[in-house]
Amino acid sequence: MGAYAENYRRSLEDREGFWLDAAQAIDWERAPSRALDDSDAPMYRWFPDGELNTCFNALDRHVRDGRGEQPALVWDSAMTEVVQTWTYRELLEAVARFAGALRAQGVGRGDRVVLYLPMIPEAAIAMLACARIGAVHSVVFGGFAPKELAARIDDALPKVIVAASCGLEPNRVVEYKPIVDEALRQTEHQPDKVIVLQRDQAQAELGPRDVDWRDALAGAEPAECVPVAATDPLYVLYTSGTTGKPKGVVRDNGGHAVALRWSMANIYDIAPGEVFWTASDVGWVVGHSYIVYAPLLTGATTVVYEGKPVGTPDAGAFWRVIAQHRVKALFTAPTALRAIKRVDPEGKLLAEHDTSCLETLFLAGERLDPETYHWAADELGVPVIDHWWQTETGWPICANLRGLEPMPVKAGSPTVPVPGYEVEVLDQAGNPLPPETDGAICLKLPLPPGTLPTLWGDDERFRESYLSRYDGYYLTGDNGYLDADGYVFVMGRTDDVINVAGHRLSTGSMEAVLAAHPAVAECAVIGVHDQLKGQVPRGFVVLKSGVDISEEKLREDLVAAVRDQIGPVAAFRDVAIVNGLPKTRSGKILRKSMREIADRGDTAVPSTIEDPSVLDELRPSLRGKG
Repeated sequence: MGAYAENYRRSLEDREGFWLDAAQAIDWERAPSRALDDSDAPMYRWFPDGELNTCFNALDRHVRDGRGEQPALVWDSAMTEVVQTWTYRELLEAVARFAGALRAQGVGRGDRVVLYLPMIPEAAIAMLACARIGAVHSVVFGGFAPKELAARIDDALPKVIVAASCGLEPNRVVEYKPIVDEALRQTEHQPDKVIVLQRDQAQAELGPRDVDWRDALAGAEPAECVPVAATDPLYVLYTSGTTGKPKGVVRDNGGHAVALRWSMANIYDIAPGEVFWTASDVGWVVGHSYIVYAPLLTGATTVVYEGKPVGTPDAGAFWRVIAQHRVKALFTAPTALRAIKRVDPEGKLLAEHDTSCLETLFLAGERLDPETYHWAADELGVPVIDHWWQTETGWPICANLRGLEPMPVKAGSPTVPVPGYEVEVLDQAGNPLPPETDGAICLKLPLPPGTLPTLWGDDERFRESYLSRYDGYYLTGDNGYLDADGYVFVMGRTDDVINVAGHRLSTGSMEAVLAAHPAVAECAVIGVHDQLKGQVPRGFVVLKSGVDISEEKLREDLVAAVRDQIGPVAAFRDVAIVNGLPKTRSGKILRKSMREIADRGDTAVPSTIEDPSVLDELRPSLRGKG
């Protein structure tokens, strides 16, 4: 029995012993005597009698233990051509001061703080400052429009909002403050203060309740760490819901710290002092877990990168960052690799940089196509490791555990279940399926530490969304199969959440925008395959009778509306005007069948269909019909 098999067996058969051992890698104010509290199953809690502070574990203890002068965070901005390095001591001082600034604005333990910030050091500083004083942060991705930001504000009810004056994209400046102001005009809840970090590229106009970041720091005393219960929330991160309303995924302090620290050593093979780069955004779960918290909990160096994989100032930016900062492992989405491959298919830009320090490339966030896998493996000459997880889990469900026991790579598979996750593939009746048989991928309860214990303020929605389909299981919303070696193959989503360049977005939210147009009678949005982004949304609309609008003008209106209300991140550009949508006899739109037709390469979607089985007969005749 190898290291993986032994650890996996023990994680399921001896949860108490396995996770209490893992918890010893964390500094506790009061060490837990128990790992799992199952007294209110299926609402499980981890380390119920433990107390700790996540910021102390990410910063203070490393300074205490002599790592104060080691680089903790490297900010590399391709947008401004600035590189800054923060040691653990410097980062601790900045976080303690901003924690004091938040406290001076009345923020205390349990209060929520919404963060609307780009990829700058202050994003990590604000997150850690909240953790330091026991406040709960909720980061909103800077690509979201006012309506999406407003929905999150009204659910989280923050005492304070922290925003930047702007974010930077290739060839444009995105002003954030007007977005925040418009969001607050739409919300019922109003925060006490909005702290604004002014950037040189755009200065925001401040109102009566706005506070300049620098002014907030000027009179602030550094704040000490506030111990919290392991079961207290560290953050709330909103993910797209199938009803259109975002779901507030809760992450606790104790299980989160234990799981992420374990994952860095055993999955990513990163030790204290080594450099780890996650090329994502702090607005997504990947940024929370593997830009900010996991590397710092480990005592490693994390790279915060502002820019695009092939954006300004150079098309070989990824390879430059790896070489310049001596990155041991890079974690990004397949979309980034596809973008680089499109610009530099022969790897000429890669050859200009010494990337010999790179030992592993980790990919996640969307399905890794074999072509991208083979190209990256051939060009880089290092293992390319696909792995699979979700906003809800916070860390990998399936992976090739490079630190515990490296395994053979199979293209198309994120390898095997990570210790703590009992993965099964079920049929519609809830029966386990044999190998090589496609079905619903589910996780047997209890989920391991670090995963969501519930949704913010909505236990019932948590049960309904994830636990009600199969008794005793968490429904991932993905389908796939296990092969004879126990490798998991994830084939796609079973709900209306699509994956655009690694960003999970609800087609239901987009449909609500389209349906609001006065010319639209009904509509549907599906995700279709895209060579660069993995998936992009495609809209289908049926017009009301008698409307007087050109198809070109309607398309312009709808694309602009989605961009305005969801944000550019939706990448919504494709709208087809059709006579009808395929439906069942009961009137339900056959979105799954529409997706299947689009994925098979058909360019048309038939209108109303009485019998769904007719679609199987139609597919061959539809191909190429336009």
